Amino acid sequence: MSQIRRQSIISSVMVYFGFSLGFLNTYLFTRDGGFTKEQYGLTGMFVAVASMMFSFANIGMTSYIYKFYPYYNDNLDKKRNDILSWALLVSLVGFCIVAISGVYLKGIIIRKFGQNSPELIQYYYWVFPFGLGLTLFSILESYAWQLKKSVLTTFLREVQFRLFTTILIILFFAGLLTKFDVFIKVYSFTYLAIALILMMYLFAKGYIHLTFTASIVSKRFFKKILTLVTFVYGGTLVFAISQVFDTFVIASVVKDGLAQVAVYSLAQNIASLIQAPQRGIIASSLAALSQAWKDKDLPRIARIYKQSSINQLIFAVAIFSLIWLNFSDGVFTFHMQKGYIDARWVFFFIGLMRIIDMGTGVNAQIIATSTKWKFEFFTGVILLMLTLPLNYILTKYYYGIMGPPIANLFAFSVYNAIRYWFLQKRYGLQPFTKQTVYTIFLGIACFYTCYFLFDKIHGFTGMFSRSTVFILLYATGTILLQLSSDVLPVWNTLLKKIGIKKEA
Repeated sequence: MSQIRRQSIISSVMVYFGFSLGFLNTYLFTRDGGFTKEQYGLTGMFVAVASMMFSFANIGMTSYIYKFYPYYNDNLDKKRNDILSWALLVSLVGFCIVAISGVYLKGIIIRKFGQNSPELIQYYYWVFPFGLGLTLFSILESYAWQLKKSVLTTFLREVQFRLFTTILIILFFAGLLTKFDVFIKVYSFTYLAIALILMMYLFAKGYIHLTFTASIVSKRFFKKILTLVTFVYGGTLVFAISQVFDTFVIASVVKDGLAQVAVYSLAQNIASLIQAPQRGIIASSLAALSQAWKDKDLPRIARIYKQSSINQLIFAVAIFSLIWLNFSDGVFTFHMQKGYIDARWVFFFIGLMRIIDMGTGVNAQIIATSTKWKFEFFTGVILLMLTLPLNYILTKYYYGIMGPPIANLFAFSVYNAIRYWFLQKRYGLQPFTKQTVYTIFLGIACFYTCYFLFDKIHGFTGMFSRSTVFILLYATGTILLQLSSDVLPVWNTLLKKIGIKKEA
């Protein structure tokens, strides 16, 4: 657990640094006198469309790497390990099929998005290199996670990608990128850039030996690999569609589609701060879970499950509370464009969804690396069946931009409840303890204390006061209540680093 804890903490720190860059980028995109809402909304659509492209193109190769890497690693030397070679080849073939389909279906895209989101049609083909870069990076990232290089991949995805965006924004404001047309075209190659960096690193360190001669492991497990890929691919595909369908619905059916996507993207980007530890914990846990299932070490899986749940919940409750306390002041204090205040309640529902998702721990990863990975497909289908109709109906006929966050909160609550029930029923695994309840009540108590103390104070003074007092109260409560066994070791290490506590 110490290795998982260490990598999770380092990855989380990098993620938060990356999110601080992302917050800066979001501010620069949304402030007065900068980009239009439509232009910012277009970058959000690039991410959504690229995510969809990757979901279709990867053909289950990420899950193939997660599940079978321990078998390849234990039975083959590095030069005969062909797992990455097949994963890259299959994904590239998958992307070629996606690209050809995209060209063929452009007429349908124009009919669906041309009226409310014409900018998407204008730059339609520039999404393709963005999607290719995301596909290549994600495959290499999955492989690097198994090599326990999650810190590097977290840096590239969370920091370097956003740093490239920051540089482009600065060049745009400085007049070196004279038009948005140039900006968006250069932006479309940012994922390809970080994929190239990761590939060069893996080659330089001798981790990549491309070979297309089928190894004994590939031959032996071919039928199992094919079955895994078929089911998991279907499950991850429907899950991915449910993740980005909200953005597509807003761009398609809401008036001034990309402008509304910009508001929604702001709420999503801010809410993604809540997820920062999740990415690091998943990255550092996957290899351990794969090995634990191979070794039939159920107690280790149970420990990872519980610790991932409480650690993520502690962070999620804290970040959600801090953002909700300061959201309105942040919009007005930083002079963001008129209309972005509408993102406040969108964030509220997305934030609650993130808390539920994180509080249930690494349930998806536990199922995906187990022998019952087919269940992930069936839960994905249920999620899709809930998400698609609810998003469309609530957005088009009832709540407009508020439809997707309400629909997704309900759908993801049901989705996680089913996975919770399955792991408890099948393996006797469940993530919750009394500390789960303590964390929720601590967050509520700290929130309302700060809200009532500083309700009449606004601007930077109010934001600083609320945030400082909340952090002090919440951190103190977390330590005194011993909410997580990982908290005290980290706290003691911090005290030693700053010289308050001596080494034993």
